[in-house]
Amino acid sequence: MSQLLVINSSGRHNRSITRRLTQQFAECWLMAHPDGKVTERDLALQPPSAVNEAWIASAFTSAQDRTPQMQEALTESETLLAEIEAADAIVLGAPMYNFGLPSQLKAYFDQIIRVSRSFAYVPEADFPYQPLLADKPVTVIISVGNGDLLPGGPMSQMNFLEPHLLTMLEFIGLHNVEFVRVGYEEFQDGRVKNALESAEIAIARKAAA
Repeated sequence: MSQLLVINSSGRHNRSITRRLTQQFAECWLMAHPDGKVTERDLALQPPSAVNEAWIASAFTSAQDRTPQMQEALTESETLLAEIEAADAIVLGAPMYNFGLPSQLKAYFDQIIRVSRSFAYVPEADFPYQPLLADKPVTVIISVGNGDLLPGGPMSQMNFLEPHLLTMLEFIGLHNVEFVRVGYEEFQDGRVKNALESAEIAIARKAAA
């Protein structure tokens, strides 16, 4: 059975462009995979815990040496990583907040980027960080208030959302990443309408594939 993991990070629920598009992606994906399963992870309704001293101590202790308390400190991380590992494809909704990630999405990546679990540290290698997760298609749906912030736009140098996301995904082994972008949300004119229409076409194609 094929599985799709849907990750939403928008603080909005009723007016969210990224939520609207991740839902459309899931619907199109189910049409192409009628026997498939969709798992939803809502980072706004269930914000991931911030990394703390107990988490760090546990993550940097070898699995065989962890106490039961240490294992408990990593339970949430294990749950989130297991969802990724079980999925055959991932769709991630990521609106731009203050030129970067929503805080709940950053907390999510802090939970899943873990030494000896999603990446290995090999100090003698030319590049000491080795990804440990199996690659799979990841569709990232981006929404920005001003389309000039998107790649190729006159304000693209202020877009820290996309390079940050791509770096983190590739760091753990997810290299098959494609972006679907919607701009000019703040303007509420023909530009956002056109961007949404283009995004919906792209989503239908990617979900079917």
